[in-house]
Amino acid sequence: MDAYEYSELLKLLNTKLKNIKGILKPDELNKRLDEIKEEEAQQDFWNNVENATKIGIEKNRILGKLNKFNKANDSLKGTNELYEMASDEKDEDTFEMLYEEAPDLEKLIKSTEISVMLSNPDDASNAIVSIHPGAGGTESQDWASMLYRMYLRWAERNDFKIELLDYQNGDEAGIKDVSFIIKGENAYGYMKAENGIHRLVRISPFDSNAKRHTSFSSVMVSPEVDDNIDIVIEDKDIRIDTYRASGAGGQHVNKTESAIRITHIATNIVVQCQNDRSQHKNKASAMKMLKSRLYELELEKQQATKDGVEKSENGWGHQIRSYVLQPYQQVKDSRSNIGYSNVDAILDGDITKIIEDVLIATAK
Repeated sequence: MDAYEYSELLKLLNTKLKNIKGILKPDELNKRLDEIKEEEAQQDFWNNVENATKIGIEKNRILGKLNKFNKANDSLKGTNELYEMASDEKDEDTFEMLYEEAPDLEKLIKSTEISVMLSNPDDASNAIVSIHPGAGGTESQDWASMLYRMYLRWAERNDFKIELLDYQNGDEAGIKDVSFIIKGENAYGYMKAENGIHRLVRISPFDSNAKRHTSFSSVMVSPEVDDNIDIVIEDKDIRIDTYRASGAGGQHVNKTESAIRITHIATNIVVQCQNDRSQHKNKASAMKMLKSRLYELELEKQQATKDGVEKSENGWGHQIRSYVLQPYQQVKDSRSNIGYSNVDAILDGDITKIIEDVLIATAK
């Protein structure tokens, strides 16, 4: 990096932080913090536990945003002052130090930018993820299992927890269907970028002629709905089917009709759960999945109305990302229009940069 490149980077980072400040409005957040402190000082504040909890959550979110912004702001301010001083004194040692610290500063500003983009209350929620293979039998089912492993590894890298809701083995390899919850701060905020169709191009390990195959899998992501969000589902709105669980789980699971499939008639949304021996637990998990899917659908409709467009269906033509393993290696996301060559690392869960690039590219 030379002096010109660094000065251009500094201009870009200052512009980004200015935009972040415009969106975040730290003065208004500080004003709201003062209001919360006054509310907390009232004698009867803690009498209403529900309200106190709600305000406590709001306070922690505001503090988190302000702390992140202040850290980035202070770092950039200090760097600007150092750069001006080094320029006036033509201090090469200080320039070298600034060049070395540039990647960390850039990373800090980008992290702050992402945290501002994840300011929607739903973004902080856990994410319910379902992966469904497309047509193509074993090929697509194997691709679905590769995606499932990719998300498990990503969750592990970020200290997120996984709760398995439903898992169905493929006929020969891979999986027919899997649903799980990724639990952690901003899990949905990140995972919502994975919602859509994922395409794989590779030499098939299941084809004796070693031909190139294209496979598709659908990834559906919705925020886990908590008890504060009231979604009413009446018995007449759904059809519940019970069936014997297949795959792992032992003899007891397979001998009883413990698996549950729920169909929401109006939207044709289908959820299923067979992961527990108890039919009641499976039904509760399936209802949780259905509520989250209906909530996500309503959010999409509201956003589409706000944008003045019709809600598009997440059909098999709605491809968001291609993973090409043959004849060359590249992962390319259609929303950020960025290609990545570290394919093995990506399939091993190194997808944070891809997700963040998508969040930045699609920010409104």
